[in-house]
Amino acid sequence: MPESQRISPRTVAIVGGGPAGLMAAEVLACAGASVDLYDAMPSVGRKFLLAGKGGLNLTHSEPAEAFAGRYAERRASIESMLCRFGPAELRAWAQGLGIATFVGSSGRVFPTDLKAAPLLRAWLHRLRGLGVRFHMRHRWVGWADSEPAVALAFATADGVQTVRADAVLLALGGASWSRLGSDGAWVPWLTARGVELAPLRPSNCGFDAAHVDVAGSEQPGWSEHFRTRHAGVPVKNVALSCAAPDGHAFAQAGEFVVTEGGVEGSLIYAASAWLRDSIEADGRAVAHLDLLPGRSADWVAREVAHPRGSRSLSTHLKGRLGLDGVKAALLRELLPREVMTDPARLAAGIKSLPLTLTAARPIDEAISTAGGVRFEAMDDQGMLRALPGVFCAGEMLDWEAPTGGYLLTASLSSGAWAGHGLLQYLTAQR
Repeated sequence: MPESQRISPRTVAIVGGGPAGLMAAEVLACAGASVDLYDAMPSVGRKFLLAGKGGLNLTHSEPAEAFAGRYAERRASIESMLCRFGPAELRAWAQGLGIATFVGSSGRVFPTDLKAAPLLRAWLHRLRGLGVRFHMRHRWVGWADSEPAVALAFATADGVQTVRADAVLLALGGASWSRLGSDGAWVPWLTARGVELAPLRPSNCGFDAAHVDVAGSEQPGWSEHFRTRHAGVPVKNVALSCAAPDGHAFAQAGEFVVTEGGVEGSLIYAASAWLRDSIEADGRAVAHLDLLPGRSADWVAREVAHPRGSRSLSTHLKGRLGLDGVKAALLRELLPREVMTDPARLAAGIKSLPLTLTAARPIDEAISTAGGVRFEAMDDQGMLRALPGVFCAGEMLDWEAPTGGYLLTASLSSGAWAGHGLLQYLTAQR
């Protein structure tokens, strides 16, 4: 960092050892700040490590316009952060840690070894070299009595300790995967100090479903017959469409997984904001599945209507359309019996199978969280208007994005943004 951007040593307390908090620590330590990072868990980056178990998806290679559009109504706020630290800067930063990256066939960007642990180890080595001090098993429990906002209370093995700093950066995550440290406990402590928050809601989550029984009535969950045979089974090569209460539509091809009582997986996560909002507005959401997205409606209608002679309907659908297994079972689970025996209506159901969803799964099961600190509650540098000297970053802010590298990119980007904002604040205090 250029000498003109460095500050004389000032103390900064960062609460939260996820990607946003660690990135803010790097920005601040590089500028000469004295940084102490506190986390409730025994080690930092636990959600980061778990998210990378199947291959760490760092970011996405799609064009900037499409990338920014993934943040929906918070696009303007996130896009301003991405201008400072976006996908290209993220890849260069990883390279600086000795972690090469590559673009997969889907456009997603991964470390060449696909692992999260080597990157985190290299990052922590750099931060310690910069002088960042880590305080594990320090659970933030609010403000220190009536002290100003830069006095924090932490529950530790040695009792409650008070920490004072010149400035504070909160990067506490949302309320999903609480076993890894993000439990949303910070909500009342900020609310009590007049910080405007949006309610925390599940994002990139699964849903409970309903099925149609033999009498044609809608019933909660899957039938016992379907659940015992297909829970855990992936439904591949389908397309899903739905509409949100505000009229915005979603349509995408992909795959999902049948659960004990509903659905989850990448295609469901991608549509989760639309589905969740519809359930909140109407008490339910109806998505439509195209079980044969590579075939036209006319082709499906002709094949279904083809005389089947003495063959069973199952054999007919498998032989003429290649529909069997979980896809054929979904037809029987979601369509009334009379529709199954009407070729025209059955063909329409294959191309647009109504899937009724009754509830989002609990927020702790979700991959990420929507809601949190409203951007309107902060100034342009990330400082809370109600709490001078307190900055916020990461998933505790009111934004959401689909999986695919967008979550991690924005978390890192917001950490860099808030870190630079805090530097400006400290500089102004000299």
